[in-house]
Amino acid sequence: MKSLGFIEIPTVTAAIEALDIMTKTANVEFVTWEKKLGGRLVTVVVRGSVEAVTEAVNVAASRAMIKPCVHAVIANPHEEIMRIVNESAERLGEGING
Repeated sequence: MKSLGFIEIPTVTAAIEALDIMTKTANVEFVTWEKKLGGRLVTVVVRGSVEAVTEAVNVAASRAMIKPCVHAVIANPHEEIMRIVNESAERLGEGING
């Protein structure tokens, strides 16, 4: 089963560091990111199995250099969620397959 993991964190540097933690912790892959407020709030999205994404998000949330504003795991996301995430990924030049 595929799932998506989200971490919303202040600053681009903290987001990159959180992504590094997630990808080193478990078998997840980077999907996309969104920067808001001029990069003062960044959401990073990863995907993988439910177990891997849950572990990656929880470890990054607890070890990040700046405490995340929020984090979430969505197991087996609805097709509309995948459409929204895919639109973001396409802006980076990378579409994703469910």
